[in-house]
Amino acid sequence: MTSPTPDALLGPADIRELAAALGVRPTKQRGQNFVIDANTVRRIVRTADVRPDDVVVEVGPGLGSLTLALLEVADRVTAVEIDDVLAGALPATIAARMPERAERFALVHSDAMHVTELPGPPPTALVANLPYNVAVPVLLHMLATFPSIRRTLVMVQSEVADRLAAAPGSKVYGVPSVKANWYAEVKRAGAIGRNVFWPAPNVDSGLVSLVRRTEPIKTTASRREVFAVVDAAFAQRRKTLRAALAGWAGSAAAAEVALVAAGVSPQARGESLTVEEFTRIAEHKATADHEEPE
Repeated sequence: MTSPTPDALLGPADIRELAAALGVRPTKQRGQNFVIDANTVRRIVRTADVRPDDVVVEVGPGLGSLTLALLEVADRVTAVEIDDVLAGALPATIAARMPERAERFALVHSDAMHVTELPGPPPTALVANLPYNVAVPVLLHMLATFPSIRRTLVMVQSEVADRLAAAPGSKVYGVPSVKANWYAEVKRAGAIGRNVFWPAPNVDSGLVSLVRRTEPIKTTASRREVFAVVDAAFAQRRKTLRAALAGWAGSAAAAEVALVAAGVSPQARGESLTVEEFTRIAEHKATADHEEPE
């Protein structure tokens, strides 16, 4: 493999120069904060455990800071960018700064929430500085759509990182925690200071590592059925599960039947349950529905 040139990564002056040339001002609407520190993007690549045989998908590459760092290591990088101007400029930036790796880069100009296929070999890793306002839905969509993704590292708002990595019983444990855990083992993987971004955000950022489960959760319920229980349980998180799941089950009594059959106390609350327990509740509801007389 040809080594990239030492100064291929973007520094603060490069970022501002590129942005000025394109007439780009980062927008709050799209949650854009560009990383301007080469050490930070290399740290992200190391923490993500990107390997020379990896096919990496990156969401929201922006001006290309992280993209270039990924291309230094990975076999291939596919970037998904929604912004017209940024998507138009990125291939030229890659060609100019890392010409020896340019043929290993692909751009998908699209909203990541609508992406259902990617060019080239299936992705093995997802590494991204996710826009704060869509971080969780984008992450869950990518994990659901591309089961070949084994390792993920995302940079998100610190509070979102805490929620994704929270364990049952935590005050911030909720829908994102359970749904992420359906796919992967999730943990916090570090903090990122505000001064490595332009513009500097008014919130701290965190890294979250997700390693896909080697064995999917064994269940006769579909993911949609399990996630419906999760959504219902946390829609009224102060209520007991007997009450919170009444609408989902058809009545509080039906919810209690499913809960008891699943080995879960009807007086428990959603924040105390593991993803496996939510799965058992969904299974028993599906079984009860199937057994109900016509």
